Amino acid sequence: MDASVVVVGAGPAGLMLAGELRLAGTDVTVLERHPRRTGESRGIGLTIGTMEVFDQRGLLARLGPYDTSAMGHFGGVPLDMSVLGRAHEAARTVPQSVTEEALESWARDLGADIRRGHEFVSYEDTGDGLTVTVRHPGGEERIRTRYLVGCDGGRSSVRKAAGFDFPGTAATTEMLLADVRGVDLEPRMTGRHVGGGFVMVAKLAGGIHRLIVGEHGIPPRRRTEPPAFAEVADLWKRLTGEDVSHAEPVWVSAFGNATRQVTEYRRGRVLLAGDSAHVHLPAGGQGMNTSVQDAHNLGWKLAAVLRGDAPEELLDTYHSERHEVGRALLANTRAQSLLVLGGEEAQPLREVLAELIAYPEVTRHLAAKVSGLDIRYDVGGGTHPLLGRRLPHLPVTTANGATSSTALLRTGRGVLLDLEDNAVLRRRAHAWRDRVDVVTATPGPLPEDSPLAGTAAVLLRPDGYVAWAAPGSHRDLNSALTRWFGPGLGRR
Repeated sequence: MDASVVVVGAGPAGLMLAGELRLAGTDVTVLERHPRRTGESRGIGLTIGTMEVFDQRGLLARLGPYDTSAMGHFGGVPLDMSVLGRAHEAARTVPQSVTEEALESWARDLGADIRRGHEFVSYEDTGDGLTVTVRHPGGEERIRTRYLVGCDGGRSSVRKAAGFDFPGTAATTEMLLADVRGVDLEPRMTGRHVGGGFVMVAKLAGGIHRLIVGEHGIPPRRRTEPPAFAEVADLWKRLTGEDVSHAEPVWVSAFGNATRQVTEYRRGRVLLAGDSAHVHLPAGGQGMNTSVQDAHNLGWKLAAVLRGDAPEELLDTYHSERHEVGRALLANTRAQSLLVLGGEEAQPLREVLAELIAYPEVTRHLAAKVSGLDIRYDVGGGTHPLLGRRLPHLPVTTANGATSSTALLRTGRGVLLDLEDNAVLRRRAHAWRDRVDVVTATPGPLPEDSPLAGTAAVLLRPDGYVAWAAPGSHRDLNSALTRWFGPGLGRR
């Protein structure tokens, strides 16, 4: 094989996946048709869930300076995200281009083979692997690989070549976007309904303002190229009365509210992640963040199968876990589409939602949803509140000093946190020592209502989700270890 995994697309999903695979010791080749990074930044922020993922991998420092905010929104209705009580706030001023640069440098440092100016053409299934045909300036090339992953966006060539079903609804309206210099506008981070439309203003680094504007009830145009900035400026003035025509456009684009999701995330040796698998209105930057977390879920599983540690059935959990996340994402962005893009007929709905958000439990529910923190995977039955959920950042003290659950996951391995110095527990996990770090630790002071209060041990998957906990899991430890990490040494 020329590469164990070929990833098509060097956006956030493809680069995150490349880094995850290399962290786990798996060779990977990334194919990107553009000869260089475009610098375009459809996403401009990182949700709390993605901030936790990046912290787990030590990536936050690579982003450079950024601003955070405790405020978010659901369909333009403000949300106080601090009710979640997490260690991180969302980053609001990280352009997607910066995220991609950070992920690419991380993946390259780990040894990923990233080939720009290389366009995926087709593939052939040879039974024991795949042969991928690639076009580049030197001609065509064929690459033999075990697995192919499409991370090549909403118009995915991999998805089309593999024949994935991609049902959903077409766009009914569109929004115009422009990153500009030379204006001084009031920030409207959660957006505002004005006249017959919706506008949003965000301040980015380098004196750039992002303008987003849409008119209610206007169907999307069939476009073969981005809109002219004059179109954005005209619509902005019509809705707000503000003249921005003198601004210098850096990037102009248009997007709609089309909503689609593939029926399966895996077809044999071909898998999809990110926008290749789901498209929707980009509400709150959830698309890019969900794409990163798709890759975070897939990387360690694919590496475990390729190493021979785990059976191929582990890859089926990628579909069962992330397809449901994608389905919920489409549902919440469709709801937000009605709130953002609806005209006066949607105003009563906005007012009712604003009333409901006054209740802390409603705010907590919606904040978790748009932050990627409402996810609960099926890891087996049990009563422990953290089973199947991401473990919040937990400061602990080990024999080597103060550390945290987040830092312990930096290696991309599983972690068994022994919180009661249990020698029997450690002996049971010894057969998985090549894949799982067993750490005896004392947690810092826990509030009485902490979900970890009274917990003796937790088993963390490499993506930070709790696969087993004691007391409270219906599975025994060995069953959980085998399910997520394959048979132990001497048991294969």
